Amino acid sequence: MGKLTVGSNPTASATMDASAIELNAMTQALDAARQAASWGDVPVGAVALYGGEVIAVAGNERERRQDPSAHAELLVLRDAAAKLGTWRLNDVTVVVTLEPCTMCAGAMVNARLGRLVYGATDLKAGAVGSRYNVLSDPRLNHEVETLIGVQAEACGALLKDFFATKRS
Repeated sequence: MGKLTVGSNPTASATMDASAIELNAMTQALDAARQAASWGDVPVGAVALYGGEVIAVAGNERERRQDPSAHAELLVLRDAAAKLGTWRLNDVTVVVTLEPCTMCAGAMVNARLGRLVYGATDLKAGAVGSRYNVLSDPRLNHEVETLIGVQAEACGALLKDFFATKRS
């Protein structure tokens, strides 16, 4: 596995503050990330919100399922679509502890996601401003409103601690 680098993202900027609901959702996403770490997965957690209510929560399950696509973001997108009965998630907010990768960002565009809130940036593989700008690429059919850096220190510390433990 390549080195994960988390830090500040100088190219992306937040134009709004997180709501109390989104802050609470990030706390739940951090709990889901810790649970993922307990079964050996990279500690990333995600929560889907609809109308201010939590409709899906997941942590990474790649190791648990032996499925390379079982990222927390994809799991909550799938659960949200199933719960709402539609793949169009334009009224859904996803709150996630780590900046999404290209696979997850692409799924968010294809799901017509309304809003993304994330914590730590991923300077090595992030696709929402750090390495790529998938969610705001005007060549694609949809752009996703994004808020970055919510509880970034806690999200980054969880990842750094996980990998420090793996290396020792």
